[in-house]
Amino acid sequence: MIREATPDDCVNLAVLSIKVWLTTYATDGIRKEYSQHVLATFSEDYFLNLLVNPNYELLVSEHDGVLQGFVLVNLGSRFKNDSYGFEIEKLYVDDIFSGKGLGRKLLKEVALKFGSRFWLYTWVENASNGFYQHLGFSRVGRITLDFHGLVVENHVYSSVNAAAPRVNDI
Repeated sequence: MIREATPDDCVNLAVLSIKVWLTTYATDGIRKEYSQHVLATFSEDYFLNLLVNPNYELLVSEHDGVLQGFVLVNLGSRFKNDSYGFEIEKLYVDDIFSGKGLGRKLLKEVALKFGSRFWLYTWVENASNGFYQHLGFSRVGRITLDFHGLVVENHVYSSVNAAAPRVNDI
């Protein structure tokens, strides 16, 4: 079931975020910088604050009390201009449920609730690039981030044009 997140979800959201982030980015093992980042970023309070922030919407997928994944929507974030719509800031799915259509369902719910014009970015080495390309998202740019002195390159994808109808038809 996909629903809006509640305060009771926040501790599980924090743990799932740490798990997904480390699986995605700590491909060379656990380093101090990674540990410090996830522990400082993903906490129960972080998610509780998002729930009361009017710029954010947080949807979760859960079944029988098990958090499977979530999508964090930043309605106030823009890429270059308004034509790309709002940002999907995070789409995290527990790897146990990967490949079962959950990410697609979460994106469909976002499109139904908030509109089908959105953008997101993902690390160039992330396996999710294939997922977004498969859905028909257009690569529209790059964003680079500084992570403890390392430049992290990210592809920017847009649902505008080719992807929007496919996301809505899921």
